[in-house]
Amino acid sequence: MQRRAFLSTLAGVSTAGLAGCLGSGQSIEHDIGMSANAFLPAEFEVSVGETVTWANTGSRNHSVTAYSRAIPEKAEYFASGGFDSEEAARNAWFGKAEGVISSNETYERTFEVPGRYEYFCIPHEPAGMVGTVVVRQ
Repeated sequence: MQRRAFLSTLAGVSTAGLAGCLGSGQSIEHDIGMSANAFLPAEFEVSVGETVTWANTGSRNHSVTAYSRAIPEKAEYFASGGFDSEEAARNAWFGKAEGVISSNETYERTFEVPGRYEYFCIPHEPAGMVGTVVVRQ
């Protein structure tokens, strides 16, 4: 919990000057933020059993979508919207805009299997909005 409090405080300090540009300036407790085209930080490390919280700290709609082939073999697939595959998440986003994390909303995931989890934001993947969660034993 201390890292979240630290990160939340850090996020509040770093965005204080932009509060008028970003809207309410409200701070959301999170581990990973989402700016216009980036996950902040791009790589985040946790221990097995910990929950990671992503927060849309910007004004654009985003997703958190795992690359099916870039998660540990025994890990359960994850994506905002609760989809069970990358293909299903992409189809739902482009078909009905499902899996959206709107401004000031969060998405959480608990990681039970150690390894590297690579993920992306569906609409901003072409701009390089990708991230990694490293889960340590």
